[in-house]
Amino acid sequence: MSTDQDHVIWHVRCRPDTTADGHRRVLDLLGDFTPVVQPLPPLAALAQLRGAGRLFQAAPGRLAARFRIQALAKHGVDTHIGIADTWATAATASAHPGTSGILHLPGHRAVEQFLAPLPVRALHGIGPAQAARLEAFGLHTIGALAAMDETVVCRVLGGKAGRTLRDRARGIDPRAITARRMPESTSAFHAFDRDVYDPVLVRAALLDLVTTLGQRIRGRDQIARKLTLAVRFADGSTTERTRALPQPSAHTDDLRVTLFRILDSMAFQRARIRRLLVTVEDLRPAGEGPGTQISLDPAREDRLSLEPVLDRINTRYGRRLAGPAGAYRKAS
Repeated sequence: MSTDQDHVIWHVRCRPDTTADGHRRVLDLLGDFTPVVQPLPPLAALAQLRGAGRLFQAAPGRLAARFRIQALAKHGVDTHIGIADTWATAATASAHPGTSGILHLPGHRAVEQFLAPLPVRALHGIGPAQAARLEAFGLHTIGALAAMDETVVCRVLGGKAGRTLRDRARGIDPRAITARRMPESTSAFHAFDRDVYDPVLVRAALLDLVTTLGQRIRGRDQIARKLTLAVRFADGSTTERTRALPQPSAHTDDLRVTLFRILDSMAFQRARIRRLLVTVEDLRPAGEGPGTQISLDPAREDRLSLEPVLDRINTRYGRRLAGPAGAYRKAS
């Protein structure tokens, strides 16, 4: 068995219609093939297959095919897999796997032949504005970017970004794969375009943030145990306060109640506020939380029953389309 398998990286993409539970099952299945799995929410993952080929007595492409079959047969999740020696190249390959759903690039020559003719916008990690700048200078393919002098690319895109993207176009990406669980905290912020002291505007901005965070952690099939509010004032000073939720939850209504209690406890009165940062912390898999309980509050039960519908609408059409009316009042 070839020793080049010691450096094989898989970039696994789930279909866009995969649920959060399906993604988590794919991560669990990857753990049967290698202990080095890095989740990339919402629907992707990286895996370092160090020595897995020798363990399973299978070449990288055949082993990936085995994984795809198991993911589809056991969990009903279709995946596309890019296989290469670096993160960026594997991620670019997984977006162009062909009819087999797997693209293996076993060496520098294969990487060069694959990347060179692709449009520069297909390079993993490049932004639309960066791609447009390169195209304006006549660099329309990844091969053209790879061949261009580094000094020129750095002038077009800036030093660090230029060097990073040119390296990735040449199949170079030093980032290591880090085994970890799904993220244990996540944040969202709102910066006002002027200093405000109107409590209605502040609460509207906070409701927008907590709606975004609730949808995000529900999409990851997680629940939060704590919530932190950090506030920056007009003079540049900041203050923050953390409160545990009465019980772990991902429901927007539960997060909102706790967040507004934190806000009320701060007693800002007419303080001028410049920026709000909300962090949901101590995230855990939803299965570790308490079961769903009936609250005997018809209004609350109606809101909870609507959450999955609103999440699907916002995922498909944009997160501000549906949600609590107060969340979408202009907070500026």
